[in-house]
Amino acid sequence: MEKLLGEFSIGLFFWQSLLFIGLLLLLRKYAWKPILNAVNEREEGIKDALASAEKAKLEMANLQADNEKLLQEARAERELMLKEAREMKAKMIADAKEEAQAEANKTIANAQTAIEGEKKAAIAELKETVASLSVEIAEKVVKNELSNKDKQLELVDNMLKDANLN
Repeated sequence: MEKLLGEFSIGLFFWQSLLFIGLLLLLRKYAWKPILNAVNEREEGIKDALASAEKAKLEMANLQADNEKLLQEARAERELMLKEAREMKAKMIADAKEEAQAEANKTIANAQTAIEGEKKAAIAELKETVASLSVEIAEKVVKNELSNKDKQLELVDNMLKDANLN
């Protein structure tokens, strides 16, 4: 350091100071403003990007809330559709059971009617057979007593009416 102080030249110091001040002025005029403008633009760009990111974050939160709401609505609608399908299934099963029961009752009634008709036909045939047999027996037994066959049939019919055969 002493060597520097010993060899100090005022002329050199003057020119160096003048060049330094000139360089500062040139830098201020041509370099500092563009650099500061670029830094300010960059700062504004970062602020805008942060604001856009925050806005996008809010929009994402809103979209996510909307999506969640739509998902819940879709779930509720699905549950409603499943419930309606279960109710429709139960109704269809109940209707099918009722229809089968009605068909069974109708078949039973038809069968009972047919049985009753067959029973009446069998009873009528039995009555006719009994009447015929009775006529033949009565004819042989009372041949002398009744000479006309019509009278015999009339007598047998009267007797059959008196005797109840279910």
